[in-house]
Amino acid sequence: MLPTVSKGRSPSNSRPNPMFLQYLRRIIKWQQMDIEYTFWQMLHLCTSPKVVYQHTKYHKQTKNQWARDDPAFVVICSLLLVVATSAYCAAYDHSSAHAVFVVISVLLFHFLITGIVLATCCWFLTNAYLREEAPNSHVVEQRVEWLYAFDVHCNSFFPMFVLLYVIHYFLSPLLVAHGFIPVLLSNLLFMVATSYYHYLNFLGYDVLPFLERTTFFLYPIGCVIILSPIFILSGFNPSRYIMNMFFSQFQ
Repeated sequence: MLPTVSKGRSPSNSRPNPMFLQYLRRIIKWQQMDIEYTFWQMLHLCTSPKVVYQHTKYHKQTKNQWARDDPAFVVICSLLLVVATSAYCAAYDHSSAHAVFVVISVLLFHFLITGIVLATCCWFLTNAYLREEAPNSHVVEQRVEWLYAFDVHCNSFFPMFVLLYVIHYFLSPLLVAHGFIPVLLSNLLFMVATSYYHYLNFLGYDVLPFLERTTFFLYPIGCVIILSPIFILSGFNPSRYIMNMFFSQFQ
């Protein structure tokens, strides 16, 4: 957890974050992961995400940190992403070496690296511009933990994974076909998935009591809704475009 400091003082960066180091060490210790609770979270992120963030408040009260101290969510999400990408490769790839490249690329760039970049941007934005001003110098200043920002990304990513990797896989023969119907359905699917990602992103920061103007995280949904009809009318098929990035048969 990022250290909390009184107003007027800056947090020290001279020592590594002990909570983050403990988090990394637990990645290789399955016995310490709460797998059942992780699947419970994944289910409710798709059905009633506010319940998940209500539990985040309880976590703050009991462990004095907003971020998870259990890496099970990241580990399981990574494994599911590997399985889903492998299914695409089995269906559309003809080279084992290229399939391995695709799986690694998707895991690193679609999930981890993109997540690190987005979490860092949101972490900086919330701490720099969205925190409430402390009423006086005696109030302890609260900050968004970087690891919590990454948690929010992971939470938002999972329902998008279900839509754009799992459901998309079963619909892909239709979605990558030529014609208006595939273009329409593909854009609608991507619009729903992207909008839901940003909605969960909003919920993740709105639950923090020391942040204000968190509706900022809903603004991208408006852009998505505006752009989707433009893509549909122009004949742009996001499913075919992304499949074309990885599999030669769509080129």
